This record gives sequence, C-alpha cells and structure tokens, in this order.
Amino acid sequence: MLVVALATVLAAYLARRFGARGDEPKPKRAASWPHADVENRDVNMTSNPLLAEYTTPFKVPPFHQIQEAHYVPAFEEAMRRHRAEIAAITDDPKPPDFANTVEALDRSGALLSRISRVFYGLLSANTTDEMAKIAEALSPKLSKHQDDILLSERLFARVEAVHRQKAALTLDAEQQTLLEELYQDFVRGGAALDASGKARLREINKELALTSLAFKQNMLKENNAFELFISREADLAGLPERVRAAAAKAAEDRGKRGQWLFTLHKPSLIPFIQFSDRRALREQLLRGYISRGGNGDARDNRANLSRIVRLRMEKAKLLGHETYAHFQLAARMASSPDKVRALLDRLWKAALPVARREAGELQALLEKDRPGEKLQPWDWWYYAEKLRKARYDLDDSELRPYFKLENTLSGAFTVAQKLYGLTFQPRDDLPVYHEDVRAYEVKDSDGSHLGLFYVDYFPRAGKRGGAWCGGYRSQIKEGGERVAPVVVNVGNFSAPAAGKPALLSFEEVETLFHEFGHALHSLLADTTYPGSRASIRVDFVELPSQVLENWATEPEVLRLYAKHHETGEVIPDALVQKISKSRHFNQGFETVEYLAACYLDMAWHELTELPEDLDVAAFEEAALDQIGLIPEIVVRYRSSYFEHIFSGDWYAAGYYSYIWSQVLDADAFAAFKETSLFDPKTAAAFRHLLERGGAEDPMVLYKRFRGAEPGIEPLLRRKGLLRQGE
Repeated sequence: MLVVALATVLAAYLARRFGARGDEPKPKRAASWPHADVENRDVNMTSNPLLAEYTTPFKVPPFHQIQEAHYVPAFEEAMRRHRAEIAAITDDPKPPDFANTVEALDRSGALLSRISRVFYGLLSANTTDEMAKIAEALSPKLSKHQDDILLSERLFARVEAVHRQKAALTLDAEQQTLLEELYQDFVRGGAALDASGKARLREINKELALTSLAFKQNMLKENNAFELFISREADLAGLPERVRAAAAKAAEDRGKRGQWLFTLHKPSLIPFIQFSDRRALREQLLRGYISRGGNGDARDNRANLSRIVRLRMEKAKLLGHETYAHFQLAARMASSPDKVRALLDRLWKAALPVARREAGELQALLEKDRPGEKLQPWDWWYYAEKLRKARYDLDDSELRPYFKLENTLSGAFTVAQKLYGLTFQPRDDLPVYHEDVRAYEVKDSDGSHLGLFYVDYFPRAGKRGGAWCGGYRSQIKEGGERVAPVVVNVGNFSAPAAGKPALLSFEEVETLFHEFGHALHSLLADTTYPGSRASIRVDFVELPSQVLENWATEPEVLRLYAKHHETGEVIPDALVQKISKSRHFNQGFETVEYLAACYLDMAWHELTELPEDLDVAAFEEAALDQIGLIPEIVVRYRSSYFEHIFSGDWYAAGYYSYIWSQVLDADAFAAFKETSLFDPKTAAAFRHLLERGGAEDPMVLYKRFRGAEPGIEPLLRRKGLLRQGE
C-alpha cells in the first residue's frame, strides 16, 4: 500500500497539497516534551535540527540529531511561518493571479511539510509511547491549522477569482490541473459554507483527526499484545525449520529461552496457519488476528469506528453529498458509488463460483483427516498449501532458498535498469533512523542524480504492520531546477535467523516489487509543483506498483535474480514452470477475500443514517451476507482493524482502488507482452506516465500510453476467472 495520508486530517491535507508525502525517521530517545501549548519560541530554535537547513549529504533528515523534544517546538514554529506565508498571499494588494495566489499557496508550508514527513514517518515505522502522546497532542492543533487555511474567506476569494478566469489564462496542462485541484480542495474543505457550517466542520475535522489517530494507535498495541508461546516441541508439528528457528529467537528475545513465540505479525502468522498440523493452535492464532480491535478491552476500536462513520456521514451531508462515498468518489477516477459497485459486482460474479469450487476441494482434503468436520477459515491456508504441493509439486519451503532478500532487491533494481536505465548505488554515509535501514543513490541513464531510496524491511515492535512506500522529500522544480526526491520502502518481511540470510516467501517477493513500483513512481517524477504529486488519484496510484509485480514472476526475470542462497544456482526451469502453472491457484480465495473488504468499505460509507446502538459485528455480518460471502473465508479486513479506511481517509470508500488499478495494470502489462518485457519504446511511453504524476487527468495519461481505455478481460484472464469460451 502507498502511504500518502499522514496520521491526522491536517497532515493528510499537507501531504496532498503542500508536498508532505511519506513515512519514516528515527530520533534519539529524549526527555519528555512539554505537554502544554508551546508558544515560547525561545526553546533554542537555532539548534533544533528540524528547523535548521539540513547539512547532511543530499540534505536528507539528520536522524542522528533529532530528539523527541524537538518535534512540538518545530511544529509550532512551522505553523507560525506557514500562517505568515498565507497572510502574505491574502494581504497582497495586487489582483489575484496564478503566480501570486495558486502557485504561492501550493508552495507555502514547505517547512511544515518537511517536519511532517519526519514525524509521521516515524510514527508508522519506529514509534514510541512518547511519539504517540505527541501525535495525540498535535492532532487538534494541526486540524485547526488546516481548517484555518481551507475555511479562510479571503484566501478562497482569491483562489475563486483565479478559477473564474481560467478560460482566459495561458496555462499549461499541469497548471490547469493544479488550479482545478486547488479550487476543489477549498470547496471540498468547506470554503463555500456559511459561518455556522464552517464552525461545525471545524469540530468534525478535529474529532475525526483524534478518533482516527486513536484507531491507529489501538491497532499498533493490538498487534504487539497477542503472544502465543509454545512450550512443547510436539506442538510444532508441520512447521518448517526456519519457522521454528524464528519463533525460538522471538521467545528468547522475550526472556523465554527454550520456548517458541508466534505473534500476529504476518511473517509469524502466515507460516503457522499455512503449515502447522495443530488445528486448535491454528484456530487460536487466527482468531487472535481476526478479533483485533473487538475484544471489549481498552484497545477496542468499535466505538472509534462508529464515531468515525457518524462524523463522516455528517461531513458529507454538510458539504452537499448524499453519502461519504459520494463525497470521496467525486474526486476519483471512479466518480460514483454506482461505478465502483458495477466493477465489484462483475468481479464478484466471476470469482465467487471459483472460491466455492476451491472450498469444495479443500473440504475433501479435510474429510480425509477429520471425517464429518467442516472446513473453517483456519483450515484454508493449511489445506491450500497441501493441495498446491499435491497438484503442482510446489511448496513454500522449495521456493524460499531462491529468494534471498538481497538478491530479490537486486532483481527489482535490474528491472528498473532494463526498463529505464536506472542504477542504484549503496550509500553508507547517509544517516538512517534504524540499523535495519539501507540507503541507495539512484542515478538516471545519463549518470545524473535522480533521487535517494531507503529500504526498511524487517518487523519490530514500533512499526505498524503491512508494507508501504513513503518519502522524506517529493520531487518538485525550484527556479527551473529539479529537486530530487527521497523515497522509502517499508515492510515487515521474514527476518533472518541468527547467522542466516533473510529468505522471502513468494508473496513477500511480490510485495517487494509492488512497493518498489511505488518508489519508481516517485523517483521518476518530473513535475513542477508540489500539488502535482499530491493530485494523483487514489484509484490510479496503485497502477505503478501493481504493474511491476508482473515482472517479478516472469520466467525471464526470475532467472536474473532467483538464485539459491547457498549454491548460487539459478532457479531451475522446472521450478519456474511450476510457478507459472500454479499462477491461477487459489485465485478464487484471494479475489473473494479482497472484494469482500471492498464491499464492506462501501457499506460503511454509503450509510445515510446510523443507529445510536449500532452493533458493529451485526452490521458487518449483514453486509457480507448480502453479497453471499461463504463462511470458509474471512473478509480480508474486519471492521475493527480495517486501518486502510478508519485510521485515515485516503482509502475510505476507496479500498476498491487496488482492483480498479489492477484493471489498468493488467492492460498496461499486456502492452509489454505484445512487444517484449523491456521494449524501449513501450518503456519510454510508460515512464512518461510515471513522470507526470497528477499533473494531468489520469485517464488522459493512460490513453496516451495505451491508445485506448483499458478493458477488464486481461485482468480476468490473468486471474483465471474467465469462464470457458470467454
């Protein structure tokens, strides 16, 4: 997933409009910060590294100098400077035009954006309890700061004046898009409301910021709280040695040497439910995962999500929209809930029968072990792995030795080199925020500096789950000169056991390529304004990431990087053929569990009213029953831990975006297959699409690349969901 929205409503706005896009950093531990309002700027501001000009190579954040006590004073000073920049725009006696209003506003708040990247990156990747407290205290301040901008009558009057003149202005495509997006930001931000409406919108935004942050923090605590310790070696039956070794190390790190620890983090959870012969333990672990945020304790998220939904409903109506889904989708490629549901319904109709057939096959395997018992969600991964091995003679333990992390990353670099001529050089001299982080300088085909790329791949207690792409600096142009981006990929891949390399599962390989595709989108950017990166539509932004996954599994590419970590042997053709033959395996399950989450997202955000005594579990069950989700499959994200849609609004009524982008990526990759994987002409055309970001309408960019709008058939064919004869 690409992380654009930051942890609060304001930070999300700053990310989109004023250039703050990203996730990361690691300051030193420091004394507690002052919790009271910080208006005194005499806190030795000149020595605050967040406010000073960076003197590091390439002006990257000086992580080694940053302390937690620096954040609040830095945010306060940055907001003060931003207010001064806004005042200079509104007080300008000259008539409003593109340069003194639109461009000036788009480039304002640069310091606040820079600080936000560092702070909110750390909050996701390497947080502490103190950072969580800082975020909670900052949230209402930042929400107010956002509203002060978007609800300013004088500022909106200037933007509106320029917008009225747009037909008479001489603007290029990027400037036209920037003007339109900025104007819509103000309208969608409530600038056209009356005084009472604006006042209520401020209250809503403040509450949403705090409640979304609470949802996110509860999830981090939930992920770290669950522990399954195993003390009997017999209960490890079926688990590969690498899984046992990782669990033994995890237990030893908790002071329980001689035991084995399994957690809800994916590198621990998935192998267990995939290989463990102990059905009761598989059930215990999976129930722990799917009950997160709904256990009736201090970390329960149901009240938070109900509050978020209620506030979003009110906000949508206040701004003149039927539902929050209508509000969100008005600014996306899909444009309306009807179009989203039309796509979901077509895919669901194709995928559900396949999932039912798969369930029947797994039920037959279960019957052999446990006659008369019914297939359960904690059985699916286990018997699917058995079926895959039986049908294709392929299992995870056979593949992992060929997917050493360093080799896989090198493979992604090789694809970028062959497509676009890029090279990645390690830079050990750059400051990093954690010892696991590695930094690379990226150079273009002519040897010029293109950007910097950080990777941070292993789980730790302070990192939220999942994988994402963020950044410390977005690409823009200043005085006609390109400012190079600083991009980071963050993941939670299988960590190496003592003295052994990190070996990835095939799913982790695809995730690495996915996030690297996001990174290339940012690294190759070649636009002028901060807002041009911010304006990328949520249902377009997954195209660059998902399309790159295709290269990861192509036989020609596998042979470039998939080499045995001990012998250096290139992955055998027989194994490559097994991977190719199994590409449609379990696609019913994967598609249905994902689509169910899309429907659930839409169900929450198409509500027009919400009862005070809402039963979250009952609502969720009714929504999933309506689409006919089979009981053997659990929706990918249950409501109480659906972070995509409740810890921020980027994917709210937008989780469908992944499949919408898959339609684009399947069609786009077909263009390469029609020529060759590394066809220079096709690659150059696709690079142009990546460079433009949100500088133009995304469908215009896509049609310029492909010559037509995409069809859905390439995606259905890739997933093996087309019926005979289609």
